[in-house]
Amino acid sequence: MPVQVPRERRHAIFFGAFICFALDATGGILYHARPRQNRCFHVKTFVAKNGEVRGQWYLIDAADKVLGKVASEAARRLRGKHRVEYTPNADVGDYVVVINANKVRVTGSKARDKYYFRYSGYQGGLKRVSFTDQQTQRPERLIEHAVRGMLPRTPLGRTMFRKLKVYGGESHKHIAQGPKLLEV
Repeated sequence: MPVQVPRERRHAIFFGAFICFALDATGGILYHARPRQNRCFHVKTFVAKNGEVRGQWYLIDAADKVLGKVASEAARRLRGKHRVEYTPNADVGDYVVVINANKVRVTGSKARDKYYFRYSGYQGGLKRVSFTDQQTQRPERLIEHAVRGMLPRTPLGRTMFRKLKVYGGESHKHIAQGPKLLEV
């Protein structure tokens, strides 16, 4: 049974889904192993709804960066996992602009061995493009393909993917939004 302590000496500590009052007597914190309702109160979990959290704009320079590291950071920002108010079933992510997609690199022998496939739906319509060919022809698709694989395969994931803007060169058309440079 804990000692009765004046209100000004009580401290709140986290105990499961409850906040319990405890005593800081000898530098340690004493609390009940099984909290009672009269000494604890329930903590409400914040759940964000669509449109409640305003997204910021971030700029990632992919020049001489590894493809997977750029894509994973972009996917993390698009989902909103870096935010305190992250909610899995709501779009709380930010906008991400990736520039210099034509200068992204891969490790090992993937530049030589990696292929991207697309299928037209017709017989014999399977197309295969190597990493180096894709990097010279459509470098935006490299990052888009990698990020899309890291997002949920749901309507929410498609909404998040629309917030990704990828450009092969140095210039982009989102200067008015004032994106913050993000180091990867």
